[in-house]
Amino acid sequence: MRLKLALAALVLPFALPAQAELAPNAKAPMFIARGAVAGKPTTVDLKAALKKGPVVLYFFPAAFTSGCNAEAHAFAEALDDFTKAGATVIGMTAGNVDQLEKFSSQYCAGKFAVAAATPTVAKGYDVMMQNAKYTKRTSYVIAPNGKVLFVHSDANPADHIRQTLAAVQKYRESHRH
Repeated sequence: MRLKLALAALVLPFALPAQAELAPNAKAPMFIARGAVAGKPTTVDLKAALKKGPVVLYFFPAAFTSGCNAEAHAFAEALDDFTKAGATVIGMTAGNVDQLEKFSSQYCAGKFAVAAATPTVAKGYDVMMQNAKYTKRTSYVIAPNGKVLFVHSDANPADHIRQTLAAVQKYRESHRH
């Protein structure tokens, strides 16, 4: 029972209801953000990433929290499947952005970029929690034309990878040449 309470105390700040406001077919806001990949600083440019194919843009509350660590690790483990489907994965957070370099190498396994969500980006995607310090756990699949294809918003990280991969694969099937 104590373990359950301790886990609830860790998860509670990130377990607030998450309602994604950008609906499928909405135009995704373009951005250029500072970030990291494989422990090195990088610039993340959504418009440039979309030129390569669909993008899975997933927002997470904060690096080095249990759910966010698990989610980043799961995206890293599934990255080959996303790549085979032609997608780029980008993680974003407004929480503890000073730790993104370490997080990108440790939990993202150096396989994809994580970036700092500025207030403008977070507002554009409507992913700020009510406390305005952390981003909600919301995943978007964005088509190369900049339209939102799929949205999954849930504090539990478990289904984000499976559902976004399915959306990317569905997109790929319908856009084969």
